[in-house]
Amino acid sequence: MNLMYQSTRSNSEPITASKAILKGLADDGGLYVPKSIPKLELSMKELSDLNYQQTAYEVMKLFLTDFTEEELKSCIEKAYDSKFDTEEIAPLVKADGAYYLELFHGATIAFKDMALSILPHLLTTAAKKNQVQDEIVILTATSGDTGKAALAGFADVEGTKIIVFYPKDGVSVVQEKQMVTQKGDNTYVIGIRGNFDDAQNGVKAMFNNKELGAKLKEKGYQFSSANSINIGRLVPQIVYYVYSYANLYKNEEIAEGEKINVVVPTGNFGNILAAYYAKCMGVPIGKLLCASNDNKVLFDFFQTGIYNKNREFILTSSPSMDILISSNLERLIFQIAGEDADKTLELMKALSTKGEYEITEEMKFRMQEFTAGYAAEAETAETIKKLYEKTGYVIDTHTAVAASVYNKYRTQTGDTSKTIIASTASPYKFARSVMNAVDMKYDGLGEFELVDELSKLSGTDIPQAIEEIKTAAVLHTRVCDKDKMQETVENILM
Repeated sequence: MNLMYQSTRSNSEPITASKAILKGLADDGGLYVPKSIPKLELSMKELSDLNYQQTAYEVMKLFLTDFTEEELKSCIEKAYDSKFDTEEIAPLVKADGAYYLELFHGATIAFKDMALSILPHLLTTAAKKNQVQDEIVILTATSGDTGKAALAGFADVEGTKIIVFYPKDGVSVVQEKQMVTQKGDNTYVIGIRGNFDDAQNGVKAMFNNKELGAKLKEKGYQFSSANSINIGRLVPQIVYYVYSYANLYKNEEIAEGEKINVVVPTGNFGNILAAYYAKCMGVPIGKLLCASNDNKVLFDFFQTGIYNKNREFILTSSPSMDILISSNLERLIFQIAGEDADKTLELMKALSTKGEYEITEEMKFRMQEFTAGYAAEAETAETIKKLYEKTGYVIDTHTAVAASVYNKYRTQTGDTSKTIIASTASPYKFARSVMNAVDMKYDGLGEFELVDELSKLSGTDIPQAIEEIKTAAVLHTRVCDKDKMQETVENILM
């Protein structure tokens, strides 16, 4: 029987996984969620004998039930191949008492590769399954990493175009260079004069604009998304939490059934939601630690039950987390509201009109497995420096936010459970912030001189993704005001 998907905002007719992937966002503006979260069919012992690709199949077949075995295995094989620079795809590195789950060994050296390597294949397969004749236009907002990973995934994929909006002054030098040098006749990159939330709001507004949708339909286009609002982005992220737990068990780091904690540096809430879904599937996870930077809207929410985006937007050294509207939180809200679409809609409307909402005491009780912390800029830098000096292991700024939160949590609670820290980006992507944290003497160096110094310091090879952009030509120069995003899209497509 097929697992169906429903909107978080209405009781409209549920749809298949392939249709949910194609649409990206529900017609009522809600996010698609599975009608139920399936349980793992294999024991942890059985899972520990599988490689990443086999684990991916065992997890994803339970969610994407209208894909045939052949279709799903083909998507997995094409996604998790030699574009990853480690055989293990998502290796665990033990350092200073925690296990760092390195999710940055893909083509664009960030965790988004884990899902965006497979999404184009899922999407094109879904289009064929549903006899879609229109060209699919992937419309995406990025705070730095999704954009490049999506561009790389969809570049020259037949039957698609991809348009990425990013905050012009809100990403790292390397992140921007990776995007604006992207090749592919179907790729478009636009910097906006505004922040990530402005970009995300503009994209959502276009998805919800029925008039624009009809106009595009006439021209033979339909929108879909590569953001984690697309269930086809979220499901592949569950895999690495299942895989990493099975690996700890295989390596005899944990006993069968032993609970571990998971710490995730979080902006849009998708990555930690994937860990929560893994827990719901049966992975023995105790606490889920939601780690924020100075934009601590999620920390405040977990402390108070009030989500309030009416605050200063702070640019930090962990730009992928510089977000005040965490879109994926809506999926958790729907779940803790007892799958009440009307209640979810009411709260999302309050967020849209007043900029805040408050959940009930009962809803708060239902998210007890989550705890939250945040790291200020100085704490993030200090964590990078201390970990390097103690162990020689170098982490990026986002991972450092998570490590800082973990260290504080362990001290405050005395909880010594084995812990996985999601390491979401390569330090090479944020070389200046990382090297300045280690020693300010590096501050005068150029961006790529810093990369060379980081290689010496960490004893690791410079990733291919960085080597490629050193001399790559800038191919995308469009910049627009935040209120001109739709006009820009229409100019590209019409």
